Amino acid sequence: MPYFDAASAAPLHPVAREALLASLDEGWADPARLYREGRRGRLLLDAAREAAAEAVGCRPDELVFTPSGTQAVHSGVSGALAARRRVGRRLLHSAVEHSSVLHAAEVHEAAGGSRAELAVDRTGRVAAGDVAAALGPDTALVCLQSANHEVGTEQPVEEVAALCREAGVPLLVDAAQSLPWGPVPGGWSLLTASAHKWGGPPGVGLLAVRKGTRFAPQGPRDERESGRSPGFENIPAVVAAAASLRALRAGPETTDEAARLRRLVDRIRTRVPELVPDVEVVGDPVHRLPHLVTFSCLYVDGEALLHELDRAGFSVSSGSSCTSSTLTPSHVLRAMGVLSEGNVRVSLPYGTDEADVERFLEVLPQAVRAVRERLGVPAAGRETAAGRETAATTAGGAAEEAPAGEEPGGPAEPAGLVVDSLGKRCPLPVIELAKAIHEVPVGGTVTVLSDDEAARQDIPAWCTMRDQEYVGERPAERGAAYVVRRRA
Repeated sequence: MPYFDAASAAPLHPVAREALLASLDEGWADPARLYREGRRGRLLLDAAREAAAEAVGCRPDELVFTPSGTQAVHSGVSGALAARRRVGRRLLHSAVEHSSVLHAAEVHEAAGGSRAELAVDRTGRVAAGDVAAALGPDTALVCLQSANHEVGTEQPVEEVAALCREAGVPLLVDAAQSLPWGPVPGGWSLLTASAHKWGGPPGVGLLAVRKGTRFAPQGPRDERESGRSPGFENIPAVVAAAASLRALRAGPETTDEAARLRRLVDRIRTRVPELVPDVEVVGDPVHRLPHLVTFSCLYVDGEALLHELDRAGFSVSSGSSCTSSTLTPSHVLRAMGVLSEGNVRVSLPYGTDEADVERFLEVLPQAVRAVRERLGVPAAGRETAAGRETAATTAGGAAEEAPAGEEPGGPAEPAGLVVDSLGKRCPLPVIELAKAIHEVPVGGTVTVLSDDEAARQDIPAWCTMRDQEYVGERPAERGAAYVVRRRA
């Protein structure tokens, strides 16, 4: 069964497996002890630290191991902010950072600090000029991922690092997604990563703090890991993590594999819009990770699509709200302003067979078609002028003419059609909008009533894809009223 979700967790690297099994017999003793078994454990831990530091591009004494990548982020953010409390308490981060950074920012804000989000463009990329404009004398820390975990877009780390260095502000880089493919360029001050992203065992993260960076560890401390990550080190897991990372960097194989996977991803990016109607491929087409591609399908329930692909033998992930326990769209897709419904992320692990990619491209159109048919989407997923009666039926009998000058929830608009989608989750409100749009003349409006948070994102995204005018959102008795004007 092809596994296409390496961005969540890569399969255990063969070298990691061998190192883990071997070190279980050698690395079980306390490395802080002076007897033979302890010294053996210390040698294994030190060797792992040297290997990981070489891969990261820092000194061994600048790097500590943590119980997870999330813990590394939390420790890095809190330690850097605490050390610069006298300078300022303002934290800058991009709007598409991993949730661990956002959670750390929330804790900082709750403790009296401030934070500001840096906007991204439609590809998910931060503009270095926006960072320069946001840096101020009270800025304590800037957080910027090296590459996005949902859409693969690479960030301008080198440019931002130079700006931060000039301003005297430390830069923390979350390198969880990019470290498997090479060292992070630029003069970063702090760096975090997670072993299970590169084929190491879960439960191992790393935090690098360059010499000269002010850092004050927060929370309980002990004598281990320079006081930055308390608790007994999991030496077998650490050794396996470092061994697999070193194996990825041992020769030209990683570069060759990255180029091969990039070609496979390019094929997916090109073929999916040709094979499946009404698809938006998201993320930067050039500045991106080699193994990851994300696309969203109009008029498709993301959870249903993932189940269809799973039944066909493919493991993929999604940022659609219907696949999340929070029932809200991915904050990454929301910040980019792109479609979230029917979202699919494909992230290819090392060694992916080209034949599996070809079979995925064969299976995907049928899977999308099956989901759309169950939802009652017109053929090819395109809106039709099948009559107002059809629109009313699809909307549960609630589509009706809005009285002139009485557009729901706000000031007067020209007479138009109202579609009641209250109580329905996306993509149903968007499907009903698509069926109703041709029931009004050019210049007329369709107002969609919806209490689904995803509609706030997906209706404007639909307008962009369909060249219709998104007028805006208005309060309603329940949920919101989303007004769309027909342009074509």
